[in-house]
Amino acid sequence: MNRRPTLLAAITLTAAAALTLSACGGDSPKSDSKDSDKAAVADTGTEKSASPSASEEAPSGRPKIELPPDVELSFTPDESEDPVENAILNDNAELVRALSAAIDAQNPRLPALEFYTEGEGAAAAQEWVKAFVDVGWTVTGDTRYFDRQVTVGSKHTASLSYCADESKAFSKVIKTGDIKGTEVTKDSYVAYGAQVQKNAEGVWELMKISSTRGADKCQP
Repeated sequence: MNRRPTLLAAITLTAAAALTLSACGGDSPKSDSKDSDKAAVADTGTEKSASPSASEEAPSGRPKIELPPDVELSFTPDESEDPVENAILNDNAELVRALSAAIDAQNPRLPALEFYTEGEGAAAAQEWVKAFVDVGWTVTGDTRYFDRQVTVGSKHTASLSYCADESKAFSKVIKTGDIKGTEVTKDSYVAYGAQVQKNAEGVWELMKISSTRGADKCQP
């Protein structure tokens, strides 16, 4: 995806800004600011008839999320020895998978997406997916999420920071299959910051998110 969908963004995400596909820079629905792409994102479960590139089994009580065979997401670290941090990391990964699943399904109200978001975060996530739907684009390729760090604020609140390597991820025109963007640039690497909150069911939902494309700390 040419500037792959920077999933984390501010709640004031507009349709145009929502479509920011990373991956080499170029054409892709993205926010007009490359230093601070803002889009709220949420994890979603989906039942698409395609080979899952995500985990075969969702965490207990979570919706199963399946991605098409041309989409691969990886997370480092994928777990923590601390049970609370581990739960937050797991739900964050499922949120990211859900967002990609919602774009692939072209469904802003995908149940799995709503499962991992709340309030402003949910509204922004829907707006973001809708931006892809409006232009008839989806996502393809591999995205690596790394340096994931959790800061627990209280029993029910926490924040996360992490990087995304979108150098091998792209936007794709659904009707033609054309790939948008192939050149890898500094903007292919994105820094994310998210605020999450634990609900009554024990799910760490996305409340707010922000991103900085081309962040120095995420460069290879």
